[in-house]
Amino acid sequence: MPAEVCWTKGILSTTACIFPEHVKQVLLTGYPVAGMWRSAAQQLARQKLHGVRSGRIASNFPLLRQVTTSQSTAHQASASVQSLDRASESDRSSEFKSGLRFLKPSTSSSPSSLTPLDSAFIELVDLLPKCWQSTSTTDFNHDHSKLQTPLQVFDSRAYSSALEEDELCDEDIIGKENEHAREALPNGSNWDTGLDADSLLEQKSRKRKARELHKRQVKIETEAWQQAATEYRELMTEMCRKSLAPNLPFAQSLLLSWFEPLRDGILEEQRAYGNREHREHRSMYGPYMCQLPADMLAVITMHRLMGLLMCDQEHGCVKVIHAAVVIGEAVEQEVRIFQLMNSQKKSKDAEGNTNSLGDVANNEELEATRKADLKSKKVVRDKVKKLVKQNKLRRVDSILKHASTDEPWSTVIHVKLGSRLLELMLETSFVRAPACQDGDDFGELRPAFQHKFKNHVLRQNVNRIYGVIECDQLVLAEIDQSVKHMVMPYMPMLVKPLPWKGFNEGGYLYLKSSIMRTQGAKEQRMAVIDTPRKHMKVVVEALNVLGETGWRVNKRVLEVVEKLWKAGGGIADLVEADDVPIPERPDTSDKEVWHKWKVAVSQAKRTNSERHSLRCDTELKLGVANKLIDEEAFYYPHNLDFRGRAYPMHPHLNHLGNDLCRGLLIFADGKPLGPSGLRWIKIQLANLYGGSVGKMSFDDRAAFAEDRMEEILDSAERPLDGSRLWLKAEDPFQFLAACIDLRDALASGNPETFVSHLPVHQDGSCNGLQHYAALGRDRIGAESVNLIAGDKPADVYSGIAERVKIIMEKDALKNPLTSRNAASARLLQGQIDRKLVKQTVMTSVYGVTFIGARMQILNRLKERSPIAVDPVDTYRAACYAAKVTLDALGEMFKEARCIMSWLGDCAKIIAAAGHTVRWTSPLGLPIVQPYRKHSRHLVKTSLQVLALRNTDDNHPVLASRQRSAFPPNFVHSLDSSHMMMTALACSKAGLTFAGVHDSYWTHAGDVENMNVILRKNFVKLYKQPILENLLLDFQTQFPDLVFPEVPARGDLDLKEVLKSPYFFN
Repeated sequence: MPAEVCWTKGILSTTACIFPEHVKQVLLTGYPVAGMWRSAAQQLARQKLHGVRSGRIASNFPLLRQVTTSQSTAHQASASVQSLDRASESDRSSEFKSGLRFLKPSTSSSPSSLTPLDSAFIELVDLLPKCWQSTSTTDFNHDHSKLQTPLQVFDSRAYSSALEEDELCDEDIIGKENEHAREALPNGSNWDTGLDADSLLEQKSRKRKARELHKRQVKIETEAWQQAATEYRELMTEMCRKSLAPNLPFAQSLLLSWFEPLRDGILEEQRAYGNREHREHRSMYGPYMCQLPADMLAVITMHRLMGLLMCDQEHGCVKVIHAAVVIGEAVEQEVRIFQLMNSQKKSKDAEGNTNSLGDVANNEELEATRKADLKSKKVVRDKVKKLVKQNKLRRVDSILKHASTDEPWSTVIHVKLGSRLLELMLETSFVRAPACQDGDDFGELRPAFQHKFKNHVLRQNVNRIYGVIECDQLVLAEIDQSVKHMVMPYMPMLVKPLPWKGFNEGGYLYLKSSIMRTQGAKEQRMAVIDTPRKHMKVVVEALNVLGETGWRVNKRVLEVVEKLWKAGGGIADLVEADDVPIPERPDTSDKEVWHKWKVAVSQAKRTNSERHSLRCDTELKLGVANKLIDEEAFYYPHNLDFRGRAYPMHPHLNHLGNDLCRGLLIFADGKPLGPSGLRWIKIQLANLYGGSVGKMSFDDRAAFAEDRMEEILDSAERPLDGSRLWLKAEDPFQFLAACIDLRDALASGNPETFVSHLPVHQDGSCNGLQHYAALGRDRIGAESVNLIAGDKPADVYSGIAERVKIIMEKDALKNPLTSRNAASARLLQGQIDRKLVKQTVMTSVYGVTFIGARMQILNRLKERSPIAVDPVDTYRAACYAAKVTLDALGEMFKEARCIMSWLGDCAKIIAAAGHTVRWTSPLGLPIVQPYRKHSRHLVKTSLQVLALRNTDDNHPVLASRQRSAFPPNFVHSLDSSHMMMTALACSKAGLTFAGVHDSYWTHAGDVENMNVILRKNFVKLYKQPILENLLLDFQTQFPDLVFPEVPARGDLDLKEVLKSPYFFN
């Protein structure tokens, strides 16, 4: 009943307010007091009493009297309550029952002398024994020894969540000192909040759901590997009991058959390290292998290796060094979580478990380490308990995640440990071909994995041999089906990510998270850590905004995808399920036939390898989608690359992925379309259809959708057996999602009030060149990339193609005997279009070289009909086209090319002096280019000798790489700054925002607002003297170096961007 909730809140606040603050916290959050008192208050509320008396609640209980009268700290108060918890049930019950007699007002007085408050209090006291009996088997019987975690926080958090579970602790009510309960509640409304009963119930339900999601998220992050190991053990037991093996899918039966032998092999290895006689050869990896139970190590090894085999570019094999490092890193991460959850368990508990730390690591070194660990964490534990009492649970999560003071494991440790686990996997994992139908032949039993060596030709007469783990063909045939049984760390979160508070503080609750992916570059890492937090405030807040955007799986699109996938793929850009057949060996001695056969075989194997990789990638994406299909919302924590670009930390299904990923994702929170939203969905459909449609004006794009409305609605209603217009789109699954949203909006009867979850994109026009044009105030370049308004969007690729055509037409008229370009120009007649030059124009912002441009154009020419009989002529034509294309770019973006050259020259000067190029982005992010020469050192492992790259920051810089990479890296730091500024401004305006570098997403009804915001922030960004600041930064860092002056700039007025409708479109 609503009134019951209100009354119960009031009763609790009344009984709490008479105590000092630290006692109040114990009463309201501690077992068993809170559980008993809560039950009594609930029962009293049910009797609809109209008043309660604040009085001597705990003064007659001996143990609680210690708390009441003491001026001790909150820690001591909590300890007093815990001592009561640990008392025997009979002692506790006796104490409470005897104490209750003194709580009642004297009954010898005349009944008429008792006030309504006295009577109410008598009834409350009478209820306490009953509540004691009803709660003694639930709230009170807690084994506190099981709650002694390394930081001793989960017991305290259990206390704080005890009252919250029934939503009876209202911070606004409890926090008011000396406020007595009121005698009546008006019409079931809350004390001071003004909320009605329905609102209170809704709030209660919302908070309970949030707590459940938080618990699930914690479990996902901290128990994934242990959960998998438990499932394997249970499935094995069930399989043996019920003979389920023949009914298991082949992929699952493989993993199950490998689990027990691998676990036993690891257990033997752990025991061997515990034996001093066999310890010598295990000294490097033994102590680390003994820090996790064997079953968890087995699951980590199996799943990580299978995951690498699924995702690696090589067909069915992975480099040993890569696999060893990945497995070693996964073990280290789980060790930190495992120690956090278990390092305070008493040794006697560990001795009884054959998989416990005490059994597998029974040696002085580990025992000393464990004791030192407990001592070092005592200070942190006290801090956590204080934060728990202050209800600062987010801060507690952060401390828990980063409490370990252990030094990170070195790469050598990762390699040694990972190699030994791989070796055990190879020794214990076998595969048997499926049995024949007659049952007489059980199939050949052979190793599931083999260690082999491959030869890689670096250049003529220079080879490099490297070791790989290669899986058997039977395993390879089923490997893409095993994704549903894989543990996938760093899944999207069920709750909003922790706000970033430091380099390693934020993102996931417990999984290792860093605000920047430094790839081992210590110089970059320290630059971020040493930067005052206030200087990076905008960057951090923007990352938090990106992480707080909620997502949901588009179930209707997923249903279509799964039907197509089960039917064999090969449609809507889905890879085909079957491999191409390998050509049969020719029965001839003709060398030319044999050469053609070898080429065909090589091509078929390459195609199959690509298909295998794409199939595994698709299975991973669909696996994640199916795990999240019933979630109302999930979130992507974001972090940065060294240039400042933001990326989701989950790697498989995210909005930065391909068309399949984007089609499967919609916003968790919907918004009404409003007056303009329906039009923007139509424009989105035209953009996704692609081709020349995306180059039309907005009105023409909307008209394109109107003209095909019947086919669009048919695609939404009958995607697989209708006209299937969506399959003709360049981005078919996103197009299908837009079709469905448009159909639902029209079917609602009032599109303006229809709540849409569809993300609508606004993309930059060759965004890198837009930033160069803004830097150089380049008017001609600005016109070609839509910084200046036009009737329809300008197409820079078509513009460059037209310039190239004009030059070639002139050259084609010349005499081939006197002009070396005439023949090539004639060969290219009719071949010049936007597709031929597009890649070169796109990569020009990345500093594409002549050689790179030549290769790009040559590849495009090879995709077409031959333009010449002799391949040499085609090659010469590609060289000529590359030169002309780069010249045309230089003419169109004159100021931009000058700035690009100036940036390269500055980087060359810095690198020549032996320094890395470093700068600060406009938002205060320090950026250090990581390009250095790296040495290699050899590490002998149980499998082979591995060559590890030494990433020491003391190595010489790679001068050429520092120079060539600086211009594109600098521009990336600018486009990330624009995206983050837009994200923050959208958040403040109440818009949902997602960013994919130069593509900004929001609800259809908010597109026009976002367009205004992103233009204002682009102008705001370039009002800063960016190049002058960069030069000053360089001169400050390197006072002994002389840098060229900033290039002259054009006369572009950046405010024209505000009026350009196709700047982002």
